[in-house]
Amino acid sequence: MAGLMGCGAAGGTAQAKGPAPAARAPGPTTLRASRPGPGESDEELPALPPPDAPDEGATGINTVPASASGAAAPASRYAALDRASCEAELGKRSIAFERVAEAKGVIAPLRLKGPIAGVDFHSMLPAAQRKTSPYEIYDCRLVLALDDWARVLARHDVVEVVHFSVYRPPSAKTVLSGPGRRHTGALAIDAGFFKLRDGRSISVEKDFHGRIGSKPCGSGAASATGLPASAVTLRQVVCEAADAQLFNVVLTPDYNWPHRNHFHLEVTADARWTFVR
Repeated sequence: MAGLMGCGAAGGTAQAKGPAPAARAPGPTTLRASRPGPGESDEELPALPPPDAPDEGATGINTVPASASGAAAPASRYAALDRASCEAELGKRSIAFERVAEAKGVIAPLRLKGPIAGVDFHSMLPAAQRKTSPYEIYDCRLVLALDDWARVLARHDVVEVVHFSVYRPPSAKTVLSGPGRRHTGALAIDAGFFKLRDGRSISVEKDFHGRIGSKPCGSGAASATGLPASAVTLRQVVCEAADAQLFNVVLTPDYNWPHRNHFHLEVTADARWTFVR
């Protein structure tokens, strides 16, 4: 895959020292105990590199290659859209949405009015609360990436994605110097659960079977041989998205302990690189 592998939480290259620790903490844990509330997350995110970060191969940023037509990869192309252009693209794709007049830090806020390409994306809140909750607000540009991803998910019989976080509204006292990024800009989703067409549910925390320091996707990735079918499915849906460069940042339980229970998938404004860990 053309995507990148690896930056540390402080922005440097992540280097494993000695044997890679397991992604799970020792001892018994329960899913409920580690599940964050709506809009919450204990994740530690890597510092974003500059837009024109040099290609550092397998240990750093990989620049996003242009296609034969000169077009950038989907994530970078979507991130460059303004609100009108993005909403026009949603119309072309027949994605039902409701425009949100204003959400602090979000350039093109909206609410989804139904599934995307047959896949329902939503928070853990009860359905009645989702209609007005800020945790159901997405930036339009993220929705375009999710639409592409939904087609990948559908091929693996996924019909529903439950997330821990998309938009994290800044406090009333927070002063933003520009548009929000990542969760403050509603440009990232922390996907934790995947419901399949046959009614089964797959949990990233319980079913991914990751190992911190391992490479999740592409050449040199840890073998999935011997893993349960649910673990294989999770690797397929996240790595196919990474291979297609639908997101600029893809973080899995292989990245660090705070990501043990979700995939962080992000569209990053001005980025011409991908980061997969």
